[in-house]
Amino acid sequence: MSQHQERWINRNVIGLAINRFLSDFGHEASTAILPVFLTAIGAPAVALGAIEAVADGLSSFAKLIGGWLGDRIHQRRPLAALGYTLTGVTTGLYGLASAWPAVLVARAIGWAGRGLRSPLHDALLTDSVPAHVRGRAFGLDEAADTLGAIAGPLAALGIIAALSGVVSNVETYRIAFWLAAIPGVLAALSIVLLVTETPNRPLNRRSLIGSFRALPAPFRRYLVGIFVFGSGDFSHTLLILFAVQQLTPAYPQDAGAIAIQLYTVHNVLYAAGSYPVGVLADRFGKRGLLIGAYCLAIVMNALLIGAPASVPWLAAIFVIGGMVYSAQQSLERAIAADLVQAELRSTGFGALATVNGIGDFVSSLVVGALWTAFSPAAAFAYSLVLSLAGAAAIATALRSARS
Repeated sequence: MSQHQERWINRNVIGLAINRFLSDFGHEASTAILPVFLTAIGAPAVALGAIEAVADGLSSFAKLIGGWLGDRIHQRRPLAALGYTLTGVTTGLYGLASAWPAVLVARAIGWAGRGLRSPLHDALLTDSVPAHVRGRAFGLDEAADTLGAIAGPLAALGIIAALSGVVSNVETYRIAFWLAAIPGVLAALSIVLLVTETPNRPLNRRSLIGSFRALPAPFRRYLVGIFVFGSGDFSHTLLILFAVQQLTPAYPQDAGAIAIQLYTVHNVLYAAGSYPVGVLADRFGKRGLLIGAYCLAIVMNALLIGAPASVPWLAAIFVIGGMVYSAQQSLERAIAADLVQAELRSTGFGALATVNGIGDFVSSLVVGALWTAFSPAAAFAYSLVLSLAGAAAIATALRSARS
């Protein structure tokens, strides 16, 4: 390995990894207790759905704007720090709410900040490393994010346990929200204090619409494949529900605990696998590994349709799901960096994040409807078909990008 390759972990890469860890730590800690807090203050069941729908919609729009602005300004760090600050501060504001509409407003503002910062973070990371090590850089970044997602809920549970019997449940949740704001604000500081800008970076002076039109044709075809796959790529938290339903007849008292343990294994593999996947991608090719991950998703859906109700089979499904996530979340962004020219890279990341968000919305809607109206098998069959179509579309798009 050359000396240049050995030094790819630089101050920016470390600072951005710390940023991802802290941000997701605070976000996931608050998200874990938000449903029980809403219940405790008397919010109706529809409130959480309304809050998430509004927040996700604003976040998707903000990703487009944030990506476009990131290519027009010399200094991306202040705008990224603003986004992280908004998310962190509004997390603490949940603790001041006495009714669910106040949570909706705070969540919407925070998620707009989350959308604003996302493409800026990815563009800063891309500019910080040579092209031949982007896979491992994004893999490390995704691993840090996932570790935060694991540590955040555990910290929230620890706070709740420590305050149990000391204050009321509602006050416990409020304190947890206030504490969860701290890592969110520290995430903003990590951008300001640890990350430097790329000098003499080319700027994009096009309009918003003009910038999207200027994105390369291979990248636009790549986005089509991402959308097709994403429209069937359900949230893996659904695996918990599936495992509980499958295991309840045999383990009526322990099905929930077993399902959560399996999901923990899923997340550990997701975190542990992201960086090794990035290393393999840099050595053997990012595109082939991403298509391979999509094919693993097809296998996972096939197992979900036909697997027997047993812990070993379910464990295999959760393991495969963790492997899919570890490759998908890292490599989709790393490949996007390869396909878009420097002056439009932030815009490209914004478009990728938005397409993924829309695909998640479609998947959640359709998979949930099929599950409820017919059966889990019908939902997973839909996901299998979309995964297969998405893998084919991505393979075609990336093949044309090489030609």
